[in-house]
Amino acid sequence: MIATPLPRLRQLARRFFVAARARLARWTRPAPLAVVGGAASDATRRRSDLLLENALLRHQLVVLGRAVKRPRLTATDRLLQVLLASRLRTWANALIIVRPATVLRWHRQGFRLSWKRRSRPRAAAKLKVAAETITPIREMAAANRLWGEDRIRGELLKLDSLVAKSTIQRYLRQARPPRRSGQAWSAFLRNHAGEIWACDFLPVIDLGFRSLFAFFVIALGSRRVVHVGVTRHPTDAWVAQQLREATPFGAHPRFLIRDNDGKYGPCFDRLAAASGIRMLRTPVRAPRANAVCERFLGSVRRECLDHILILGEAHLRRVLHAYGAYFNDDRSHHGLGQAIPARAATAERPGTGAGRVVAFPILGGLHHDYQRVA
Repeated sequence: MIATPLPRLRQLARRFFVAARARLARWTRPAPLAVVGGAASDATRRRSDLLLENALLRHQLVVLGRAVKRPRLTATDRLLQVLLASRLRTWANALIIVRPATVLRWHRQGFRLSWKRRSRPRAAAKLKVAAETITPIREMAAANRLWGEDRIRGELLKLDSLVAKSTIQRYLRQARPPRRSGQAWSAFLRNHAGEIWACDFLPVIDLGFRSLFAFFVIALGSRRVVHVGVTRHPTDAWVAQQLREATPFGAHPRFLIRDNDGKYGPCFDRLAAASGIRMLRTPVRAPRANAVCERFLGSVRRECLDHILILGEAHLRRVLHAYGAYFNDDRSHHGLGQAIPARAATAERPGTGAGRVVAFPILGGLHHDYQRVA
């Protein structure tokens, strides 16, 4: 008897909630509940906050009405957004077309520009310097290369001529162009490149899509290819053997540049130390630290391997040895003033002899060596 009216009570409660929700929806039509809640909260806010929020919203509507697709804000629009946001506490909730982080970024940029303008030195009244004062400054600067503005100012004081230090600096720069500080890279390379070699690996894919590795050793001073090695499995012992073959009879450099490849193992480092070679490891992901070797590897690809199908290890060895001989003995090098690496040390230049020019094919006609014959 007690359990009988329970389903009917649940049905009545469900009808009551449905009717209450429908009546609440009619009361809030056409505005949604969020707008009604916002209007109720606005009733408790100050009039000045409402005016600022309305101005911020109205300005965003003006920007949207001015744009066709994407709204574009001018410098004046950004300045107005920052000013209105600085006076309104709930400015983040009133933004529609931009994010709060964007307005904060504009605010920081404005601060930087303001302080940059305030930090500028005030432009003092430009006083005309007499010609009889300017002439001694330029003459002293040109005749005394080691004198600075303080030294020149002291000499002018001896001549009863009081000149500001900034004036001397201005005419000093005009009379004496700035000098390069330190040693030029070309001078450093010319002095020390003869004692430096560089080595690196070049991965190659043969006709059967199998990996091959070519190992090169380059002399930086002459750009000469010292050694070429080819293998499918570059182990530590194999790489050490290549260094041993590249330095026969004690002919070794003072420094050897290499990267941080795992193929260089402890055997390679021990052999280099025993031979008196100091290793120079390049930084990680810095190919320019070994620029000469990297440039040579690019030349090998562009001038040789991109035009030949490699059949296997022996074929790659023959091709690279032929290209290395051509590179050392016949190919001119831009970095050496169009000289040939094998003749860079002697700086030989052929004469203007007469004779017929004959072309000798290299690598099956991929390149040619031109010589005069009687």
